[in-house]
Amino acid sequence: MTLKIVLLAIAVALLGALLRPVSLLKEATGAAAQTVCSKGFVSGLSPDAVLRDHLLPEPGVRLIAWAMQVDVDHKRRDVRARVFGSFESHAVFRAGRGCTLVYAGGPAPSDLPPPQPLRTPSDVLEAGHVGGNTDPRLTAAVDKAFAEPASGAPRNTLAVVVVHKGRVIAERYAAGIGPDTPLLTHSVAKSIVNALVGILVRQGKLRIDDRVAIPAWRDDARGAITIDDLLRMQAGFGFDEGAGASQSTSIWFTEPDMAQAASSAALVMRPGESWGYCSRCYILLSRIIGQAIGGGVQGLRDFAERELFAPLGMSSVVAEFDEVGTLMGANAMFATPRDLARFGMLYLHDGVVGGRRILPEGWVKYSTRPTLDSGYGAGFWLNTTQASISEWRMNWGIPGAPTDAFMARGYMGQYIVVVPSAALVVVRMGQSHARAMEMTSVAALVTDLVSLLR
Repeated sequence: MTLKIVLLAIAVALLGALLRPVSLLKEATGAAAQTVCSKGFVSGLSPDAVLRDHLLPEPGVRLIAWAMQVDVDHKRRDVRARVFGSFESHAVFRAGRGCTLVYAGGPAPSDLPPPQPLRTPSDVLEAGHVGGNTDPRLTAAVDKAFAEPASGAPRNTLAVVVVHKGRVIAERYAAGIGPDTPLLTHSVAKSIVNALVGILVRQGKLRIDDRVAIPAWRDDARGAITIDDLLRMQAGFGFDEGAGASQSTSIWFTEPDMAQAASSAALVMRPGESWGYCSRCYILLSRIIGQAIGGGVQGLRDFAERELFAPLGMSSVVAEFDEVGTLMGANAMFATPRDLARFGMLYLHDGVVGGRRILPEGWVKYSTRPTLDSGYGAGFWLNTTQASISEWRMNWGIPGAPTDAFMARGYMGQYIVVVPSAALVVVRMGQSHARAMEMTSVAALVTDLVSLLR
């Protein structure tokens, strides 16, 4: 290697090191604008509460909180965030699509008209009433999930809904949260993407062994990646969250076209050979779903309502999109805890609701089959192993729960836990900034409930 090439390589590395703090500041303002907008205009929470409970506990945000300014315009329904008076990010709320980060020169999103109601809507859930549980043992199990420890990180449980044999038997909500509050699901959205792919497979519009048709991948090893590889997070991109810098977070909060950014990911291993947590996989799946359905944002929203949400009785779901109209299916959907329980019931009942098959026959079995030697299926976490994920120092599954349990799982302790052997669905939503605390809380809740109900 010549001296000129060596010097060029050093210069590029130094430039990257210098630019990284700038990109992190932009990422921070993007996260602040999007989160305050979504949790404010969709969930109805106050900006101060969102900043205090969601953003400021994050180490990176804490360091620059003194220099961050967040302005909420309720009339325009938008939020602007800045750091040091610069690095501005701008998020706007629009009916039917939640909040969208908009970039200079980009198109302004519009409100979507409400979807057409189904003539014969279904509901998989026999809902009780908040506070209607009379079994003190159930009350104690749920209360324990809200009780804060004497020391260490707080649990910050926001909601618990327990469904046994199709009926809500216990539920509780934190102050300011109720049965009608749509909450941010974080990566639970990935499991909803699994359902949308499944519906398209049932309709013959997609196949899991289809190769991903991205022009830039045609002439390299990425051309072998299939939809199955994306669903199973075995595409070969490695971990993109939670181990050092998060590529996925950067994409969510700084890129107007998420799928375009995700498609530039380089392989670190051959497709199908190793598991690595991959939000970029679900960004790409979201683009694939949109292309298969057609009709842009409204086409996808109407499809999801008609084929999935309305048949389940899920009336609260708000799915968010990036500026170019790609579903943020890796991280940004909102729903009430009861509606998330309805979604869990679909997988408890093998993809059938009210005698109508929503998911293909065998889809739940496919989704809960372990990927390679991991405790992950296809869009769902499994309880088939008690080994830990070394990169994150956390368990794959729920210690002490039955081995047939599986779950949709999201950042800061969002869970839909399905336990077929106990005819049980448990939804736990929270704002837990300590992974160990969230898992300990959920494990105690699920194991206590299984013991009581079996």
